[in-house]
Amino acid sequence: MKKIGILFGKERSFPEAFVARINSKQPDGIKAEPVHIEKVMQGESSGYAVIVDRISQDVPFYRAFLKNAALCGTAVINNPFWWSADEKFFNNCLATKIGVPVPKTVILPSRDLPPDTSGESFSNLSYPLDWGGIFKYVGFPAYMKPFAGGGWKHVYKLNNIDEFFEKHSETGELVMLLQEEIVFEEYYRCYCIGGKYVRIMSYEPRNPHHLRYVADFKPSAEKLQMMTDLVLRINQYLGYDFNTVELALRNGVPYAIDFCNPAPDADRASVGEENFEWVVETAATYAIERAVAQEDGTDNLTWGEYVRKGASKLPLV
Repeated sequence: MKKIGILFGKERSFPEAFVARINSKQPDGIKAEPVHIEKVMQGESSGYAVIVDRISQDVPFYRAFLKNAALCGTAVINNPFWWSADEKFFNNCLATKIGVPVPKTVILPSRDLPPDTSGESFSNLSYPLDWGGIFKYVGFPAYMKPFAGGGWKHVYKLNNIDEFFEKHSETGELVMLLQEEIVFEEYYRCYCIGGKYVRIMSYEPRNPHHLRYVADFKPSAEKLQMMTDLVLRINQYLGYDFNTVELALRNGVPYAIDFCNPAPDADRASVGEENFEWVVETAATYAIERAVAQEDGTDNLTWGEYVRKGASKLPLV
């Protein structure tokens, strides 16, 4: 019997529905359950063919557990090695190389020195930075947010240079992005599962959190296809099995605003019943696909085009 597990934290509606949906399908030789961990021994199997990861970004112990599980043949959704390496600034950099429109973005060193460093640790960094060049490139209004992580934490809208320096002084040891504001006519949040299943949802980020999915944009079939193609391209290059991409349409052009969300919101209360039903059914179907294909003792992870193309240039040993 192959087991599909889901690893989660405080959330309840999606994990419970995910497990119930798989088991209701009664796939031959497969069952689903919440992941149960009693001990983690190096190089020993987790006992799961597939694990859907919803929490390791906040729990380093879980991330280490998942890497060991993957080494022993578990298909982990999402790949814990890539997730550990990825961050929002790299995603923007990659987008510029694969034909995905993104806002003008720069990365900034932390306002305060990181632990165990001094001014001498930054011998290669100019001080002051070329603030004039940075502000001319990005423009105002602009947004400042952490280069990694999510959840709308430490996000600032800045209208001018004075506001930038005032708010940047509050960011401590966080490494921040400064990003062009895209004044949009329409905005969408798009689930992508398995690098092939896409759900495009109207979304209004200016609403209170519980009302952000209360939007009713009506994209044409052409716009839907254009957005679907961008979402697939992004996720196939990054290698995420489960992710959301946020697209802001300005003058009809979809700009990828945020596309590093490997544990995206899937709560029934926030995404709404129709979106919830889609993500539960699609995630369950995809997890079963992965369980059927999984082979013990081999690499069952998804690796994106960026990594695979780089690896293909390595000499054979």
